[in-house]
Amino acid sequence: MNRIMDLISSEGAGAAVAAPVQPVLDDSGLLDAYSHAVTAAVRTVGPSVVNIEVRSKGQGPRGREGRGGGSGFIFTPDGFILTNSHVVHGADSIEVTLSDGRSAAARLVGDDPDTDLAVIRIDLTGLCAATFGDSSAIQVGQLAIAIGNPYGFQATVTAGVISALARSFRANSGRLIDNVIQTDAALNPGNSGGPLVDSQGRVIGVNTAVIIVAQGICFAIPSNTAQYVAARLIRDGRIRRSHIGVMSQNVPLSRKVVRFHGLEHETAVGVMDMEPDSPAARSGLQAGDMIVGFDGKGIGSIDDLHRMLTEERVGVHTEMMVLRGVEKVKLTVIPRERAAA
Repeated sequence: MNRIMDLISSEGAGAAVAAPVQPVLDDSGLLDAYSHAVTAAVRTVGPSVVNIEVRSKGQGPRGREGRGGGSGFIFTPDGFILTNSHVVHGADSIEVTLSDGRSAAARLVGDDPDTDLAVIRIDLTGLCAATFGDSSAIQVGQLAIAIGNPYGFQATVTAGVISALARSFRANSGRLIDNVIQTDAALNPGNSGGPLVDSQGRVIGVNTAVIIVAQGICFAIPSNTAQYVAARLIRDGRIRRSHIGVMSQNVPLSRKVVRFHGLEHETAVGVMDMEPDSPAARSGLQAGDMIVGFDGKGIGSIDDLHRMLTEERVGVHTEMMVLRGVEKVKLTVIPRERAAA
């Protein structure tokens, strides 16, 4: 031990101790990889992204022709294009411009305002179709790339990350869209309907909305939802859903009532009125009732009820639990198909 101390002392006496050398950080490799991922993804999906222009008679100021537009992407080689419902809903004419400069008139195949998705089709050859990815496999923090035509500037690319998953967003129809992707890849008017893709150029979402007063809060419909909706729109032209015909609002329940009846939620769907001869009216439901259960599941809000009213419920006898005063009443309702919007 003394020998070691002597050596240290003699070294210190003869020369100054050198300062530790800081490692040089070089991020060029990471930046090159990021740049390569973005450019490769754009090369992959870019040829399938289209610009959409719509015209609607009498929708503009003073009854003039209204004009609008957005983005979309080709997802089959025979010309089916996915976009947002709010881009093409109510349009009298739809014009599509491809990335190679070709243009063609498009026809509406199907439209679903409740998920803000629509399918249109063009009759052109030599089309490049995008590939769908699995939106259930994406993770928060992974790279997300948006391609579209904001303010008419074609083939604009923005990149960011997946900020959050399983968000909820209310469509223009008023219905809640579940499992929405949140991203900070910048979106602007005109981006609507364009693809959100991963680093492999696979479509993981359909860009749909941005919160104007916020920065970097943008939303996309997941690709798995988009594929399901697109298939149904191609087959039927619309998404079939059921309804029971009630006018309602969310109402709070007292804790005493919740505990007494063993309810799952502290809120319920308060029935204000019903459509004449509707499934709700035929079931014996009354104004003032509060719906707390549907098909054996607790109901705490109008959104909960909407989620239950799927295509599979059409024409099916379904148990509905309501509170009438302080009593819990069991009713049977037969939902019917909701008319298209």
